[in-house]
Amino acid sequence: MLKELMFALGFSVGRQTNPSVVLDLISRMRPVDCGVELIRIGAKGNDGGYLIPDDLEGIEYCFSPGVGDVAEFENQLADRGIRSFMADYSVDSPPLIRPQFTFDKKFLGSSDCGRYITLASWKDKYLKDFTGDLILQMDIENYEYQVIINTCERLLDQFRIIVIEFHSLHRLFDLFDFELISSCFDKLLEHFYVVHIHPNNASGSVAKGHISVPRTMEFTFLNKRRVASTKPQRMFPHKYDEDCVKSKPTLPLPKCWYSDTRRPEV
Repeated sequence: MLKELMFALGFSVGRQTNPSVVLDLISRMRPVDCGVELIRIGAKGNDGGYLIPDDLEGIEYCFSPGVGDVAEFENQLADRGIRSFMADYSVDSPPLIRPQFTFDKKFLGSSDCGRYITLASWKDKYLKDFTGDLILQMDIENYEYQVIINTCERLLDQFRIIVIEFHSLHRLFDLFDFELISSCFDKLLEHFYVVHIHPNNASGSVAKGHISVPRTMEFTFLNKRRVASTKPQRMFPHKYDEDCVKSKPTLPLPKCWYSDTRRPEV
């Protein structure tokens, strides 16, 4: 009866994820040092800049869904000779126009329907027979989970570097949402190492016991094909990390995301 009453009032009540299960997932996502220096590409002192491995040689193309009003990441890649395919239904064009930019007025999603296009269809539209390495930079407001789950592993493995801003990570404590989020991460971890995590300080964080989860974080992945050895990455924040929103307090990466902590009692 309580659940029905809460539902009628516009709230949903569900089972919580066992904290030890959340911590196990976090432990698999902890960043590693792959022996490749990280560099900052994109805006400085604002949202739209990301740390990526300095391993761009030979990459010709970047797929960048979620354009908004900033394109400095793609602009700096263009200066390095990398062309960007950009997509966002919410705008009519990128904020910058360059010959190296190709824009589609589409949202990236899990189906080719109306305003949406899948990553596979988007890639085939321009690079159907291309087999070289690619970059994926994705900030698409919660659609990232369905996109990754919908994308075949062969296409995912074609990306050398992936940068994704993951949203609603506090939902890891919700049992239903945990299954979606963990499935997405597990799929990425088949082919990639996490090499950097940066919390977006616009959204704050939630905590349960010794587990703290920022609501929104930027993850950088490097394809395992490019890695000879790894060791734990313990230095956070990175010297090139910058707050996404200067008017809000800095949000450090919680220690449980990069170092072993005492397991909570469950």
